[in-house]
Amino acid sequence: MNFVIPPSPTVGLFIAGTDARFPVRRVYCVGRNYAAHAREMGFDPDREPPFFFCKPNDNASVIAVAEGEVASIPYPSLTENYHYEAELVVAIGKGGSNIPVADAAQHIYGYATGLDMTRRDLQIKMREQGRPWEIGKAFDFSAPVAPLRRLADGQAITSGAITLEVDGRTRQSSDLTHLIWSVDEVIANLSTLFTLEPGDLIFTGTPEGVGAVVPGQTLTTRITGLAPLTVRII
Repeated sequence: MNFVIPPSPTVGLFIAGTDARFPVRRVYCVGRNYAAHAREMGFDPDREPPFFFCKPNDNASVIAVAEGEVASIPYPSLTENYHYEAELVVAIGKGGSNIPVADAAQHIYGYATGLDMTRRDLQIKMREQGRPWEIGKAFDFSAPVAPLRRLADGQAITSGAITLEVDGRTRQSSDLTHLIWSVDEVIANLSTLFTLEPGDLIFTGTPEGVGAVVPGQTLTTRITGLAPLTVRII
């Protein structure tokens, strides 16, 4: 195919145990999927249907971080309240729509530790005005992701600690069992809204303890059984 300008390169996430990369197609995110986080953001955590937003899938927004690497990400423009959100990321390896919950795990390629970085002041301002969240969520360097662990290399992840440290001090600490909607339920629900395809990523939500960071601070996110993710704000 003859393009008038060069197409954007595909983002390739690192995969533990192989030199191959996982090509990113779309990036979906689940909002307020831990009850304690919903409360700290001023919302009722009742188990209503999940809602979703998206991040760009280009290599300006999705940052593939190698194991053991400390990735540098710049403090974004036009914000004075830049927040971290530690999240389990699920990579889709088999597409489908209207996927039953019981079959959802068959569509998972693997899992990774991720960060949903957020310009919280801009997000809240848009929310209060009834406008989309993009300027608060979908900006450059907003989605760092550690190497994937293939589902084929272990069991499905349904539990385990999820933590985030800022300069060595724990700020978020929870367990994946506290997800309001489980990974399988998220996949099933999302597949009623969009046809999922191989290469899709799903950020599954963050626990309580979100907060602001400033240049010079280092964030380390850990999820049991997965490679940790470390980034430094510059």
